[in-house]
Amino acid sequence: MSAYILLFSSALLVNIPLGYLRGNVRKFSMPWFFWIHASIPFIILLRYTLHIASWFIPFSIFAAILGQLIGHRLWTHQKESYDR
Repeated sequence: MSAYILLFSSALLVNIPLGYLRGNVRKFSMPWFFWIHASIPFIILLRYTLHIASWFIPFSIFAAILGQLIGHRLWTHQKESYDR
């Protein structure tokens, strides 16, 4: 069970800075796609290393999306505070 928690938290925490970096680029540009997909090899490697079952894939995707959203929100909040 702890391997599942490790994968979920890793997917979440790795994607927070990537979501933050994604906020600095134009939507649907090549860098935007890169920052969204940059964590996928790491998550797949961790999944195979920890022998995580395939039914957990949707949860790791959810964690990655949540991390992206948190990171982007942090960038938006920081940008708004500088624009004042």
